[in-house]
Amino acid sequence: MKKLFLIPSVALLGTVSAFAQDAAAAAETVVAETQIAGDSLHHVLMQKFLEGGWAWMLPILVFLVLGLAVAIERILYLSLSTINSKKFIAKVEETLKNGGIEAAKEICRNTRGPIASIYYQGLDRYDQGLDSVEKAVVSYGSVQTGQMEAGLTWIGLFIALSPMLGFMGTVVGMVDAFDAIQAAGDISPTLVAGGIKVALLTTLMGLISAVILQLCYNYIVSKIDSLVNTMEDSSITLMDILTAYNKK
Repeated sequence: MKKLFLIPSVALLGTVSAFAQDAAAAAETVVAETQIAGDSLHHVLMQKFLEGGWAWMLPILVFLVLGLAVAIERILYLSLSTINSKKFIAKVEETLKNGGIEAAKEICRNTRGPIASIYYQGLDRYDQGLDSVEKAVVSYGSVQTGQMEAGLTWIGLFIALSPMLGFMGTVVGMVDAFDAIQAAGDISPTLVAGGIKVALLTTLMGLISAVILQLCYNYIVSKIDSLVNTMEDSSITLMDILTAYNKK
């Protein structure tokens, strides 16, 4: 799974590097502000990124990229952890009746996902009694839930920091605008336009980053909740199956 995390991370960081090189080239060639009308979306976004200033826009972009890397890794992990639980349970129950505990454990070993792992831990402690099986299922269910939630704190951190940096850029831009007014001793629209533009663009970038990451975060949380509910239902079914098997 670490390899799955490295693949999207390297790809996304490569995108940031390419974006930074394009921005540097554009900064050298652009002498005056061009008209937005008629420009491609790529040029418009590049221009606005440069106008916002590297000091504030680049950290927000880095947070967005890192957050997306973690989100993609989590989505891949959760997708691989999802199985047809009803089909798996039926297979384990049939194997348990025909081949016993060891045959059922082999089915769990060859199946991916948290449900199969919980079933294996429960079956592995069957000889210690049903109470031990229940404790193992509950404990290992908590472990599996923790593994599924790994990385969510980082996404939450990037969601919080992106708009904060944007608002900080807004404050700095407004301070620069008032400094320009104080130095000139006169209020002129062209005098304060630069500072106000930086303020608005950094806020916009921070909010866009936070919105994108928030959507990913909510999707991941919904997937985790669905898997946890399936795990709990499957654990109850396992106890019923083992109780019936123990009475034979």
